[in-house]
Amino acid sequence: DDISDAQLAEFIVADMRLLMVGEVRILNKAILVEAHRRKPVELSGRRSTFVDLSHTIEDGLVTYPGLPAPIICDYLSRADSRQNYAAGTEFQIGKIEMVANTGTYIDCPFHRYEHGADLSQVGLEAFADLDAIVIRADYRQALAIDAAFFAEKELRGRAVLVHTGWDERWNTPAYFQEHPFLTGEAAEYLRRCGVKLVGIDSMNIDDTRGKSRPVHSTLLAAGILIVEHLCNLGNLPDEGFSFSAIPPKFKGVGTFPVRAMARLPRGDR
Repeated sequence: DDISDAQLAEFIVADMRLLMVGEVRILNKAILVEAHRRKPVELSGRRSTFVDLSHTIEDGLVTYPGLPAPIICDYLSRADSRQNYAAGTEFQIGKIEMVANTGTYIDCPFHRYEHGADLSQVGLEAFADLDAIVIRADYRQALAIDAAFFAEKELRGRAVLVHTGWDERWNTPAYFQEHPFLTGEAAEYLRRCGVKLVGIDSMNIDDTRGKSRPVHSTLLAAGILIVEHLCNLGNLPDEGFSFSAIPPKFKGVGTFPVRAMARLPRGDR
């Protein structure tokens, strides 16, 4: 019992990301000690395996309709480099021209909000080794993923990965049509649950048939990161693994491709 009522009230308000809250009082506080319900995730280097959750980015790949495909080429070719080095020594230096929303990418608050944190301002702990859970929401059953899909799940402090199966359409025209998405209600529920990150294996976490983006708006306003265009979520268990999606440390950029991955105890895949 080493926290005051005032400190506890302040912590609860901050943890639930509540705004414009009046006076909060703690009444009849009782300290309960109980074992954590989650299974510990064993992630020692020799006993873990990795699952790649990112699509491959290649020259000409269209990730999102209306955005240009990346141009990937040589800045310095191997043949041209030979004049700079000893016989038998050559190098390639690549050149990439692309928009930030390419391949499997992560959104930080700056993507949506002018004064939100950009890639360089978000700590590594928000990107790496997050305790994760997979929510199954097969697109064949429903495209709109509402709060009911997340009910009765232990979500606080976790990366929530929504597996719809839509990634099977990647790099085809069908990927851009009538894709699965979260509802605004679902985003509000996830915010209240205090999740750390939300990912989806679809073209967009929002419904793109209209112009509003309630899911991006709600999650990024609360500092909850978003990963879109994931893949291979069907190869993961529902829980018992960690998730990482680390972008480069760019200033003034809110979105960038990541090498997303899951780390599982060996034998659990």
